[in-house]
Amino acid sequence: MSMFVKDPGARVDHVVDWDAGFLAGRSISGSSWSVLPDTGAAGLLLESPRMAGGQTAVTLAGGRIGQVYRVTNRVTLADGSNDERTLVVRVEDR
Repeated sequence: MSMFVKDPGARVDHVVDWDAGFLAGRSISGSSWSVLPDTGAAGLLLESPRMAGGQTAVTLAGGRIGQVYRVTNRVTLADGSNDERTLVVRVEDR
């Protein structure tokens, strides 16, 4: 798990490269994103989720100053297995 500092006014793309030593010839059949705590429109927003090849991505927007969020990407592979990666985001006025 890694930590990232984000300004509340910034819109930042976050990419997970699942192909980097994990997929080993398998393919991603599904991807979902979640954020905790989920504080609705006043919190950290996950926009434009997407998949391309062995990568998944989402745009992070908003967030409350001083709040720490956990952004998780969960993927399902074509063989039925699944895995997830989590990014910790701290929102600070930069």
